[in-house]
Amino acid sequence: MNYEDVQKVSNAAAAKANLLKNNFSRYFMRAIMAGFFIVVAMIFSNVVGNIFSASELPAWGKFLGALVFSIAVLLISLVGGELFTGNNLVMAFGAFDKKVSWGDAGKVWIVSYIGNFVGCLILSLIFVWAGASGTKDYFAGFINNKLSIPAGEMLFRAILCNFFVCLGVLCGIKLKSEAAKFLMIVMCISGFVVSGFEHCIANMGIFVTAYCLVPGLSLGAMLKSMVIVTIGNMIGGAILLAWPLRKMSADN
Repeated sequence: MNYEDVQKVSNAAAAKANLLKNNFSRYFMRAIMAGFFIVVAMIFSNVVGNIFSASELPAWGKFLGALVFSIAVLLISLVGGELFTGNNLVMAFGAFDKKVSWGDAGKVWIVSYIGNFVGCLILSLIFVWAGASGTKDYFAGFINNKLSIPAGEMLFRAILCNFFVCLGVLCGIKLKSEAAKFLMIVMCISGFVVSGFEHCIANMGIFVTAYCLVPGLSLGAMLKSMVIVTIGNMIGGAILLAWPLRKMSADN
């Protein structure tokens, strides 16, 4: 990364910390909106998957569902929002660059995580109350397998997931052309979805929806998954990506 790009990411971290400190309600609303956008993508992706699951081409449902899930980060990038997983990269980078403190980074992570959950909860419940677009059987078909992924495998899926997501977020910050942002975000986000990686905020929407639609699901298994995937996402964004990016430009 060149000096200009380092400044962009570090300045973004400082701006997030300052907004949280000076205008909590505005920051929290931005986090809620990011949760809304994730659930919009979750709905779109799962409805597409449901449609194709009844056909002879279920693989196309997975592929197209991955593509349309990209709308989440596109909306956050173009409309605005505070996504916990994207903040793992931005705030860690700012802390490595000494533009913000680790305390500031932690506050942003906690508040954005809670705000994302509130947004996911609200829109997921509305989706369920709206009839869930006939996806009850579709959710029942995959949710138990998702919850039964071995802990170690789940952790590494989460690490890889946020590596992909944060590459998309970085492209959204770095690139000036809207067309270039669109292309790179779609490539990065669809890559993690089609690969079956684990995203903690997307899982908030999936778990709330599935818990309402599918009887007998274990709340404990969901909480365990959330903890493991959240930790993995943090490692993927803050350590696997932010740290080497800053070290690449350490002489600047």
